[in-house]
Amino acid sequence: MSDRIYTAGLVVIGDEILSGRTHDRNIAQVASWLQVQGIRLAEVRVVPDVLDRIVAAVNALRAENDYLFTTGGIGPTHDDITVDAVAAALGVPVVIHPEARAVLERYYAGRGGLNEGRLRMARVPDGAELIPNRMSGAPGIKIGNIHMMAGVPHIAAQMLDSLTGTLEGGAPLLSETVGGYIPESEVAVLLREVEQAHENCQIGSYPFFREGKVGANFVIRSTDPDALQSCVHTLCEGLGELGFDFTPGGI
Repeated sequence: MSDRIYTAGLVVIGDEILSGRTHDRNIAQVASWLQVQGIRLAEVRVVPDVLDRIVAAVNALRAENDYLFTTGGIGPTHDDITVDAVAAALGVPVVIHPEARAVLERYYAGRGGLNEGRLRMARVPDGAELIPNRMSGAPGIKIGNIHMMAGVPHIAAQMLDSLTGTLEGGAPLLSETVGGYIPESEVAVLLREVEQAHENCQIGSYPFFREGKVGANFVIRSTDPDALQSCVHTLCEGLGELGFDFTPGGI
């Protein structure tokens, strides 16, 4: 663990996401998992099943971050082109990974055998390693700083679990919440001043409207537990001085 901030990009791939037919759940679970690993999700791009668009997103985010994750497009059908796109981005050929083929042969032994479509899930960019998948047999893929995972959320979760503890990261990002029926416009100056006084902390303001009243939850984040508590204390003190009631833990 170090003081350096490690970042990751995420490319969410699939026409079904962009059309609204499928609601993405991977962004939240990847972001939450990364925080525990001491890595911050810095940017997300959602792209269609178009080779050039995937290549462009992969090349941009892998260069700008320590890690790149992709979800979607590694299944058995013709529009599952993430492997082809990543291979194109890296300038390497696509090959059949012998271990992936063996895993799939075992998995489908009692399910009709390994046909052409199922064999597609053994394709990897040349030089890649596998990410185990206990759920459906078909593995994820890692090459360099790129990690390719399934689009199905519960399968992606299994792949993330397999990666737990394997990536170099910094200190996990900690957070505390303070909330109240407080119009954020009335405490904007306070929020800015408190954040500026605590350089290792960030404060996010998330307004809501409930029971006919306007309020907000203020989320304080830091990798330093002492700085976090100091920032929370200063914010609460400032809210009290302005005459606002507040609730630790948020509303």
